[in-house]
Amino acid sequence: MGMGMRTSPGQVYAQNEKARNRKDTLLRLLRFVMQHYRFSFIVVFACIIVSSVATLMSTLFTRTLIDDYIEPLKGVADPDFSPLAGALLKLGAVLVVGVACSYAYNRIMIGISQGTMLRLRKSMFGHMQRLPIGYFDSHAHGDVMSTYTNDVDSLRQVISSSLPSAFSSLITLAITFASMVALSLPLTGVSIVMAAVMAWATTRLGKMSRKHFVAQQQRLAAVNGFIEEMMTGQKVVKVFCHEEEAMRQFAQLNDELRSSAYNANKIANIVMPVNGNLGNLAYVLIAVVGATIALQSDTLTIGTLVAFLTLNKNFSQPIAHISQQINSVLNASAGAERVFDLLDEQPEADNGRVEIVNATEGADGQLLPTDTRTGIWAWRTPDGQLTKVEGGVSFDMVDFSYVPEKQVLYDIVLKAMPDQKIAFVGGTGAGKTTITNLINRFYDIQDGKIQYDGIDINDISKRHLRRSLGMVLQETQLFTGTVMDNIRYGRLDASDQECIEAAKLVGADDFIRRLSNGYLTVINGQGSNLSQGERQLLSIARTAIADPPVLILDEATSSIDTRTERLVQHGMDSLMRGRTTFVIAHRLSTVRNSDCIIVLERGRIIESGTHDELVALKGKYYQLYTGNEI
Repeated sequence: MGMGMRTSPGQVYAQNEKARNRKDTLLRLLRFVMQHYRFSFIVVFACIIVSSVATLMSTLFTRTLIDDYIEPLKGVADPDFSPLAGALLKLGAVLVVGVACSYAYNRIMIGISQGTMLRLRKSMFGHMQRLPIGYFDSHAHGDVMSTYTNDVDSLRQVISSSLPSAFSSLITLAITFASMVALSLPLTGVSIVMAAVMAWATTRLGKMSRKHFVAQQQRLAAVNGFIEEMMTGQKVVKVFCHEEEAMRQFAQLNDELRSSAYNANKIANIVMPVNGNLGNLAYVLIAVVGATIALQSDTLTIGTLVAFLTLNKNFSQPIAHISQQINSVLNASAGAERVFDLLDEQPEADNGRVEIVNATEGADGQLLPTDTRTGIWAWRTPDGQLTKVEGGVSFDMVDFSYVPEKQVLYDIVLKAMPDQKIAFVGGTGAGKTTITNLINRFYDIQDGKIQYDGIDINDISKRHLRRSLGMVLQETQLFTGTVMDNIRYGRLDASDQECIEAAKLVGADDFIRRLSNGYLTVINGQGSNLSQGERQLLSIARTAIADPPVLILDEATSSIDTRTERLVQHGMDSLMRGRTTFVIAHRLSTVRNSDCIIVLERGRIIESGTHDELVALKGKYYQLYTGNEI
């Protein structure tokens, strides 16, 4: 053999590792199912045994029929068929029980498969809620959605169909083999040789198609991701007349999916006919060998030969059934890998133990925790001590990188006093949004310290930290439901009147009342029946109802026209009153009244001060504000 055809030790190790991973994945899936349906599986296993034994008994009855009822009655003038009728009735009863058990275990497996899918999706969605924002920034949404649909559905098929078929085949193999040995050892030897050939062919073809099934699932996810992007960006596609290019890209992805699916099924689909023909060959060989033995000696009767031939069919059929399910098993193992990859993603770490609670002042002025909303927030340490939330936030020499090789923020130092309005300005990519993401702990810093009312934010529970921060994003996200539901999303226990007051505060009440059903108007998740400005007003009202001590406004009015902006500005000022507010703005006219304006460039703070101070400085802010070159 030439050197070019040899398999390196590294390739052998990789192949063995993939085989182990595939085996571990399927075993993990089986453990997941057994964890919740152990008793159901015991019932299924018992039903499969009864069904298989019933089938075996009907096969062995052919020997009895020929040797005990047909042969003895040859030449009898007035044969008595009553013993045969009795035997047939007993066999019929056994077969009825077998059919009932077969029906029962198939029904149970349907329940197991659907229940498993329910639990898997629930586990996936629950785990997804605990994943960091970074996971969603690095994974296409369509790819994640494909895991919930295509990959989970591939598991349903293997659990409801392939798994019981495999159990039934293994049991049938075991009891059929024992019966074959009891009938004839020489013929059993021929069956074993042919079964080994069939198993070898199935294994070889399965290995060849495995990599194509993995590619198929990956490319199916890519197609779903592309479709999701095109659906959300359809306006952009049309504005730039990009339809032809979009169709070309989709055609390429679709063709790659077709190619991988074709290659996977091309190989897997020949397993069944190959094994079928090998089974027919085994049948002929056993017939020839058995006939020879029967003619040359009395050790093998005609009834035994006929029964053995039927048993051989029963022996080869399970192997054929297993090979027939190879597509589903391989596809499911690829889907299971993707499902478990999502479940194995590390959840967002949170070691913080400081919580935010509603508080009230006692007679002596001491803060006391309460379940009633009082408008007073307090930090509660693990020992039960309460400290009033003031809203002071400070950065001390903070460095940050999304990925290790590319630093985004350098030596950030700032201090926002309670009730102050801090504005971040700078070019795209300067680091403005990144700073607000760090306050929320959507990402953790590499160096430095961020404190909130003198408490390291790493010591504050992320859930409670984010409850203290109200955030209005540039890209609005509404949810399917009524207008009232979307406002109440900021605080689920808010009353209808509180939601209406929040809408009035930000200037949204007028347009809401003009809708077809007012606050009960149903909107879809994209808010397509609202204008961009109206969607943004609802987003601001949602933050207002949460009544947080600190606000983060990331281009909150960028999607609102000038007239609407003037209308909402008064409401925004009312919302910001008494709160520490961080504002990100490209429209510098909206940040002139800020207590401090921080100018960022390439991840560094290069200027800070009030509007008048920065204009007088005639630096970067002056250039941005006036449009004049320095």
